[in-house]
Amino acid sequence: MTSSRIRKLALVAAGISVLSSCVIPDDTSRVAKVDVTTVAARREMVGLSEADVRMCAGFPTATADAGSSGQIWTYQRTVQRGNLSIAVPTMAVGAIPAVGGSVNVAPGGYCNTQIRMVGGHVAEVVYAGDNNLPNSVDALCVSTVDACVAYARQRNHKATAVSR
Repeated sequence: MTSSRIRKLALVAAGISVLSSCVIPDDTSRVAKVDVTTVAARREMVGLSEADVRMCAGFPTATADAGSSGQIWTYQRTVQRGNLSIAVPTMAVGAIPAVGGSVNVAPGGYCNTQIRMVGGHVAEVVYAGDNNLPNSVDALCVSTVDACVAYARQRNHKATAVSR
């Protein structure tokens, strides 16, 4: 091999390693932090009445009877975000196969916020769906529960003030 071919091969190898480091994995839950609002909702919404939840989150998209476990209310949210798409031209060097592709940054996603009601009150809040951002777990669910967290805090603040 001539030195120019070795240089070209090294350049392609370096380019491949740089491009592969730009790829965002589908599941970032091991490195991302859980969104503080969605964590707060799991704790602070417990005990809210059905009327309270309708006031702060609106009417559910779907409901399901869970028998003795109560009812499950689902709030579905689809996020269509603008994204950045980077296309890398395909190139081949000698015997090395063609290298190319594309990278999408900040694609859309969806969140199903599921609230289990028992005896007319919130017993549990969980999230399902493609709802993570590259640096935050459950982040696409925030807009469904943020008003309820504020509502629960306001209600608890009033209850504390009255008991003083």
